[in-house]
Amino acid sequence: MSAKKFMFSLLCASLLGMVACGDDKSDSADTNPVVPPSPTSSADPVDLSGQSSGVEPVSSSPSPATASSPTPTSSTEVTPPPQSGDYATLATSANVSIPAAWYDSWKANHYSTLEKDATYYPSLSSDFEEIFKGDFLPAGRVVWQSSTQYTKCKVADATNNRMKNRACTVSEGIGYGMLLSYFNNDSDAFTRLWNYNRAYRDYSGSGNLMPWIVPSFSYVIIDKGSATDADLDIATALILMYYKTKLEPYKTDALAIINDIWTYEIEPNSKQILSGNTAMWNGKGNIEITYNLSYFSPVALRLFALVDTAHDWNGVLDAMYTYMAKVQDGGTGVFPDWSNAAGVAVKPPNNSADATYFRFYNESVRIPWRIAWDYYWFQDSRAATVLNKLNKFIVDKSSGDVKSTALATNYSWNLSVGADKTQTSVMGMWLAAWCATGIAGNSTWLNACTTELNTKKLSNTTASYFNDILMVMYSQLLNGQFVKPF
Repeated sequence: MSAKKFMFSLLCASLLGMVACGDDKSDSADTNPVVPPSPTSSADPVDLSGQSSGVEPVSSSPSPATASSPTPTSSTEVTPPPQSGDYATLATSANVSIPAAWYDSWKANHYSTLEKDATYYPSLSSDFEEIFKGDFLPAGRVVWQSSTQYTKCKVADATNNRMKNRACTVSEGIGYGMLLSYFNNDSDAFTRLWNYNRAYRDYSGSGNLMPWIVPSFSYVIIDKGSATDADLDIATALILMYYKTKLEPYKTDALAIINDIWTYEIEPNSKQILSGNTAMWNGKGNIEITYNLSYFSPVALRLFALVDTAHDWNGVLDAMYTYMAKVQDGGTGVFPDWSNAAGVAVKPPNNSADATYFRFYNESVRIPWRIAWDYYWFQDSRAATVLNKLNKFIVDKSSGDVKSTALATNYSWNLSVGADKTQTSVMGMWLAAWCATGIAGNSTWLNACTTELNTKKLSNTTASYFNDILMVMYSQLLNGQFVKPF
């Protein structure tokens, strides 16, 4: 350990009681993650372009957790929307050129490479090689939003750069980024993001679940606890890449992650998905378990069942759909951001949503994407039921007008718990989310809403990480880039 690193450990121990220190090698299940706050402000965009072109992997090694990732070769073509009966019907206005262009815009503003970050953060760059060397190169990351809560997300030597408050990356962004790059056939970004994920898993000593927040490419681990949605998405992306390339390292690493998800992030009795791997989320700390239905990824569970026969992933799928129906039927038709085992909206134990937990808000905005993806690929009737209830709700509120400001409101799951929150304008991620509710039966809504969505642009500010990444994800789905590899 370097002297600098040792001094950081002492400082961190004195200030935080060793709870969130980069050199704390205790098991990840003993630390408590906190959920990132939602974006609350806007700022000028910063150009992070300059990354290398998209590529496809062609070679493999036997152990991706400790060995180098497959070597890429070039490929950037975009597959046209599928038309076979294996998919649900998309809007007549579906156009793959839209998400392709949005992806390029997103990547230029919310993605960076190790090489690029070294020019932004020279005081950190000397430490990059402590994590990123040999097996974990090349590397790239998804840039998180500006943050005032986490001081390690600011870097002193970047004072004159608008990037300075965006030094951090969250595991959620790595999962999203791997999916985005996969569906856009950008395997250079995919490989770099995978290397980033593997490097921090290896360095943190926390098993196969990535710490949910880390700064740039630095050795500091702000919080070693996991975020389950990220782990699900990362493993999903690896399985998709395995089916696409037939290269075993992707499957091998996915199985390692999947095993830890089962061990630490699935409640063994109910088979429901926990929100993380610590006592804050798993009920072992005398804290009521709170569930986040936006973490439920049906497609992930189906893919896990294909490659992992040792665990009952179909049982988890069934349990989660049953729970989802219980929560939706118990309220107005939308979902709360957080709920308990009884299916009732409750505050999460990390105090991240004390005033918003009961609303269809910045957690639940992801639910239509995950459920619409399941319906698009597998046409599960349970997915259709969820989506159609959401769609009827918003059609009634908006009188069927996709341009209505009714789409901006953050609706309450139960008005006896708390009121709706009216917003003045429709954020792109909310327009996209409400569009996706039409995929299971309301073609009129789906056509009009997708057409409207395709006229929008990303915000590309230092505070628009969440909105922009979800807009690209929804756009890829609604415009036909979500092509099955099997």
